[in-house]
Amino acid sequence: MQKSILSMAALGLLVVSTAAQAACDKACLEGIADQYRVAYLAHDTSKAPFARKVRFSENNVEMEFPDATWDTVTREVGPAMTLSDTRTGNVGIYTSIIQNDTPGFLAVRLKVQGGRITEVEHIISTRRNLSSPPTPIGDINTFKPDPEFTKVVPVDQRISRARLIAHADGYFSTLQHNDGEIRGTRFAPDAVRHENGLLFAEIEKGFKSGRYLFNERVRDRDYFLVDEERQVVMSRGFIDHKGVLDNYKLTDGTPQKSIFREPQTWAFLESFKIRNDMIAGVQATFVQAPYYMRAPWTRRPDPR
Repeated sequence: MQKSILSMAALGLLVVSTAAQAACDKACLEGIADQYRVAYLAHDTSKAPFARKVRFSENNVEMEFPDATWDTVTREVGPAMTLSDTRTGNVGIYTSIIQNDTPGFLAVRLKVQGGRITEVEHIISTRRNLSSPPTPIGDINTFKPDPEFTKVVPVDQRISRARLIAHADGYFSTLQHNDGEIRGTRFAPDAVRHENGLLFAEIEKGFKSGRYLFNERVRDRDYFLVDEERQVVMSRGFIDHKGVLDNYKLTDGTPQKSIFREPQTWAFLESFKIRNDMIAGVQATFVQAPYYMRAPWTRRPDPR
């Protein structure tokens, strides 16, 4: 009898938990994202709905929460861009901040369960933590997120969740061993990419030129957020450069010399806007990382 009562109680808790999660729609998730930014800037966890235990990482180093830039952020420059996935409870934020006199681009993933934040993942890129060859970085005072990213796409123009992820994966397959072939995706003619706030136009042209042949692998790809209403995919991963490629040629025969002279890795949180079944925009925050670094969040890492 007691076991039956306990089972019924457990079932009741499960129903309540499931209902609480289901009740957190896009407005709820994105409202929590706004609360997170307020709490972060105030260095005050009481200003957002955190769970009793929160997993936290910054630049793929897991630590007790709060720590790292939670202690040093002094101002948000913004504007912030927020994405959400009601199916997984993941929320994405792209913004720019200042730590005293040091500007940086910040990408955040939040996991919301039962209306509370249970996971926090930061990738922060500043000029101070970039090493040679440096990752691109723009000016936080002039950068503005691509307004197309947050536009809701009419239902009759949307593609499936699986197809959205396929585009993002095709982008990374094109980037890996880039030899001029476009693999598994298509690009809108006006598609652009922002990397740490720096604009790259004509991204398909860049890929077709084979400019990024030095990318050894794009690994541990994880598509953890699919904002179906906005037709955006947010992902985590790593780009490895072995440093063994020296001289090479573009697809038109132009000689090139690789800028990567030693093993190194870029870690990223990167998002893709899909329009008319094509990649229309890319936004990425990424940072220098030790060669072959892995994220504490990767459930099924690629085999070495």
